[in-house]
Amino acid sequence: MRCRLVFCLALLAPAAFGAGAALTRDKVNEANDPLTAKLTLSLQDQYVGSYKELSPDSHSNEASLSATIPHKLFDVPLILRATLPVVTTPDHPLPTTTGLGDLTISELLLFKWYEQEFAIGPIFTFPTATEEATGTGKWQAGAAAASIETESWGLFGALVTYQHSFAGESGRPRQSVLQAQPFITVNLPAAFYLRTTAVWTFDLEQKTHVIPVGIGAGKVWLFRGGTTLNTYVEPQLTVAHEGVVPAWQIFAGINCQFPVGVR
Repeated sequence: MRCRLVFCLALLAPAAFGAGAALTRDKVNEANDPLTAKLTLSLQDQYVGSYKELSPDSHSNEASLSATIPHKLFDVPLILRATLPVVTTPDHPLPTTTGLGDLTISELLLFKWYEQEFAIGPIFTFPTATEEATGTGKWQAGAAAASIETESWGLFGALVTYQHSFAGESGRPRQSVLQAQPFITVNLPAAFYLRTTAVWTFDLEQKTHVIPVGIGAGKVWLFRGGTTLNTYVEPQLTVAHEGVVPAWQIFAGINCQFPVGVR
């Protein structure tokens, strides 16, 4: 199970790279902030252990690799983010299958107001799936927006995206999806932290929705040279839904943030 791979990497990576330097709360916040303008590589895994409206043993998995690249355009700070998933579908109504999913790319303009960070920009999804069941078969475009407030105790804010399909395979369903992600972290001693970051998804075309709530924990390490490693795991439980959606899931990940960015 890919989720186990993420757990193992989270445990072994700090020892392998020589972590151990002390971290301030500001550094922990920076490692957790999705709007930090630093080069970041992320490996994330979402394991669904059960589905609403399906047999209790139906499960699926989505492992994704993301890269965040900071840059400037006319002296305006931007972050380019690309995410490519590997999807394993549930075994209902068709047999389970594994393949690449659809590539998502966003370009966000960054700006601040006191301690509040904001980002806004376009988002695109390309039909790169290698199997019919692991993608939508549609070209999609939309907008993304985020707001994160930094406090001494942690972070809070939200990320929102909306996408609508405009081209693709004519026989595939149209896409119109709104996603909202409340984002809260609470700093603990020794660079540990608590987190809740479950994504709420509203499929406006299929008239379905899923609202999960999660509570997890993570740890940030600082390496020689200024690179930070952030490992976390967050179990999530669905509290409201309509349609065939996850009943519970486990979200885990590793973020590696390099001391390369824009001011």
